Amino acid sequence: MKLVLPKSRKGRIFFALAALAIGCAIDGFFVEPNWIEVTHESLPAPVSQTLKIAHLTDLHTNGLGFRERRLLKLLDQERPDIIVITGDSVPPSGSYEAESRVLRNLHAPLGVWLVRGNWENWHALRNEAEYYRENGVHFLLNRSAEIRPGVWLVGFNDTAFAAADTEHALAGVPNGAYRIALFHGPIFFSRSAGQYDLALAGHSHGGQVRLPFWGPLWLPGGIGPYVQGWFAAAGSRMYVSRGIGTTLLPVRFACRPELAIITLQPMAN
Repeated sequence: MKLVLPKSRKGRIFFALAALAIGCAIDGFFVEPNWIEVTHESLPAPVSQTLKIAHLTDLHTNGLGFRERRLLKLLDQERPDIIVITGDSVPPSGSYEAESRVLRNLHAPLGVWLVRGNWENWHALRNEAEYYRENGVHFLLNRSAEIRPGVWLVGFNDTAFAAADTEHALAGVPNGAYRIALFHGPIFFSRSAGQYDLALAGHSHGGQVRLPFWGPLWLPGGIGPYVQGWFAAAGSRMYVSRGIGTTLLPVRFACRPELAIITLQPMAN
């Protein structure tokens, strides 16, 4: 079939705009949501040995689909020491069965650690700790755990729409320990910076749909100025990931899903 282009100038402009719109729709709905970008960040830290962290957030998974299988392959290639998940793993339907199929396939030498996001609070699960334990995941709800001598994870409840109990989360963490905070809503950084060394957060999806010269088309509450990337305040640093899944609509544009690899390097003497 031969493609016949419009002869008039207006017709050609309309044809070009229509082609552009179709191309953007194909990219937004079918290409970008499954095109995971692996970002590598390196940070000097007072640790005795290198610590490679795979940071996952906002999986919103419906099970082992194409995107999840691609994620598992990337994790196998990266071989992180530890995997941390900063909330919103369940889909909007609240299907923990779908989430379970993914969690059971995550493995790392220092374990898989998870904190709640807003969707886990909105779809509260009975026997939550037992559920995660059965799926091979360490669940941190306003509590902390030592993963290596002198290196602690501090997990907070969803900080976008729920209350994080800082006192309980930090209880037992010794002075001088290197503290890695895990929380969902990055706005929490504005009132908690200084109580940990490194924070990992999500929730923003990086905006999910980003328009040229405009930025994110829409952002959920609980973000503040912390949309994506690095932020620093009061001696703390925070990395906000664009996340893996999508919310509201299964679309991404100019905002690929992200597997963030944060490597802590021992500081030179």
